[in-house]
Amino acid sequence: MAIKGYSSGKRKEAVARAEISDGSGKMTFNGRDYGNLELFDKLKIEEPLRIAENIIGKANFDIKITAQGGGNKGQIDAARLAAAKAIVNFTKSSELKQAYLDYDRSLLVADVRRKETRKPGDSKARAKRQTSYR
Repeated sequence: MAIKGYSSGKRKEAVARAEISDGSGKMTFNGRDYGNLELFDKLKIEEPLRIAENIIGKANFDIKITAQGGGNKGQIDAARLAAAKAIVNFTKSSELKQAYLDYDRSLLVADVRRKETRKPGDSKARAKRQTSYR
């Protein structure tokens, strides 16, 4: 099985890498079939596959996704982004790319928001020290 391409996606602290190769339409997430995930996670991660099947027909590729860092939902979002980018690069279809952007822009464009840093002397990033005027 020759790997045709790599792609990556980020969400918060999670980073996902997708390897795409010729195959029969299987997708694995962290070494397991994505069908074993919780229902909403499974639905979210298979969105790029479903849209691709509507546009280009049956999937003739396998995707292997590995995610590290962050939490469960961040990893799912990062994997979704990596899978969509890998499918677009593999198929080189501008129609599919436009379909992804029309459906949900976050399928191809990463969410760059990150946690704000904590300020010295305060308890949180935005919280200010309380004062008592007595």
